[in-house]
Amino acid sequence: MFFFKQDKQLEQLGNPILEATWAEFPTLARNQIAITWIIYEPPVPVNTGGALTPDAFWKHPVRGFTYRGMERIYPASVVKLFYLLAIHEWLEKGMIETSAELERAMRDMIVDSSNDATSLIVDVLTGTTSGPELPPGPFETWKKQRHIVNRYLQSLAWEELHTVNVCHKTWGDGPYGRERAFYGELLENRNMLTTNAIARLLHAIVGGVAVSPRRSQEMMNIMKRSLNPEDLPKDVEEDQITGFFGGILPQSAKIWSKAGWTSSVFHDAAYIEIPDKHPYLLVVFTEGKENAKSREILPFVSQQVMEAVSSLE
Repeated sequence: MFFFKQDKQLEQLGNPILEATWAEFPTLARNQIAITWIIYEPPVPVNTGGALTPDAFWKHPVRGFTYRGMERIYPASVVKLFYLLAIHEWLEKGMIETSAELERAMRDMIVDSSNDATSLIVDVLTGTTSGPELPPGPFETWKKQRHIVNRYLQSLAWEELHTVNVCHKTWGDGPYGRERAFYGELLENRNMLTTNAIARLLHAIVGGVAVSPRRSQEMMNIMKRSLNPEDLPKDVEEDQITGFFGGILPQSAKIWSKAGWTSSVFHDAAYIEIPDKHPYLLVVFTEGKENAKSREILPFVSQQVMEAVSSLE
């Protein structure tokens, strides 16, 4: 069972979106895209500030559409949303103390998608550090510590998280030393997520039930992105708007998002509000080196979804 109800109307809208995308981008194979799309009906159970208890929130029905939503895919920097969740849980429980450097790293990890900032966050969460390869005994202890975020995610008892793996830092050039050994010979232990898992996390955050209402709002604040071209950073590789979902949205829209990209994947995950339209949540993963070079696939899907939302009563 998913956290959303698979809906016939959304299926009738979603399948043509996929067909149009494959027609527009012939290099995109049918097994190189995954999508989860959630629609919010009024009264919208999001941004409630804690007005709904977690039990009431999870019982509130939402409609959705998914294609390959439970396929495990390398998430690139979208995994940072799960590190954001975990660091807020650790802070809420008093397991760690905040600091100016930790707050700076939390912001830069999401806003700028900084891998260096993420490295600090993973170190703080797990009590581990990168470095040379370790002897077998200490390495076993190190590996056990590195899986602490996985153990926390499994404690949430979300069905969508049963197959995920969240235990690695994110890299520019790649892992070295103990980090490379931890990946495994064939990279079999690298981070893996599904679009359904990410959608459920976003759903919890925007609903105010991730960690706590206050923590959820802090996560929302850090994920909020401006659609004003003058506000977009000029000194980063990707601004997470241009070439992503937000690239085609009207400036009157609001978007909270986290993108991820490498030479072989290109992803986006967002909650979107457009005036006089149903709010919606959209997660799209694309794979393949040719597709990862494109800055047109995600905006195309975003445009199609926005038009489909406009057709809803």
